[in-house]
Amino acid sequence: MNGHQPFVIGVAGGSGSGKTTVTRRVIETVGASGVAVLNQDNYYRDQSDIAPEVRRATNYDHPAAFDWELMRAHLDALLSGVPIDMPVYDFTQDNRAAQTHTVLPAPVVVLEGFFALYDADVRARMHLKVFVDADPDVRFIRRLERDTRERGRSAESVIQQYLEYVRPMHLSFVEPTKRYADVIIQHGGMNEPALDMLSARIQATLL
Repeated sequence: MNGHQPFVIGVAGGSGSGKTTVTRRVIETVGASGVAVLNQDNYYRDQSDIAPEVRRATNYDHPAAFDWELMRAHLDALLSGVPIDMPVYDFTQDNRAAQTHTVLPAPVVVLEGFFALYDADVRARMHLKVFVDADPDVRFIRRLERDTRERGRSAESVIQQYLEYVRPMHLSFVEPTKRYADVIIQHGGMNEPALDMLSARIQATLL
């Protein structure tokens, strides 16, 4: 790729679709030092001024839950060659953690999250837009396993959240962003041929 402008990739898709697997393939293709990853989960709004019992009721699957202004500012900083201190979200506390994670500028920038393709201003900064598709039942099982193992949630609360928020929000806000994708990866992170094609596309772009 000519010039010094980083190559920006958006990786969107439903919760549990395999976005992290796709991002990992990008890192393997380019090399860890060549990729700056913005994980959209870390850009949930700060909730320090909200009582813990109220935080738990936050609809994390609605676009309004995100700090879009900070996300755009951090993306622009990386595009300008400036390091950022990305927030770290603690899902066990339903709030941002005290620490941040420094992300250094790199030739490739990946924004990963189920709303990665939602915001028009963010999309305008992207050179390649990827939507990771997977069957709803597969996505739910992955989310159930992750939230009970990593986020201290009970199975009952995960199921309730899925039915009340995750599924309807996915249909309303995430699924429609598929139309903006340049590449749709079917069967999530299990689709090796599609991942190979994505790797080839990235390698050709960076030559």
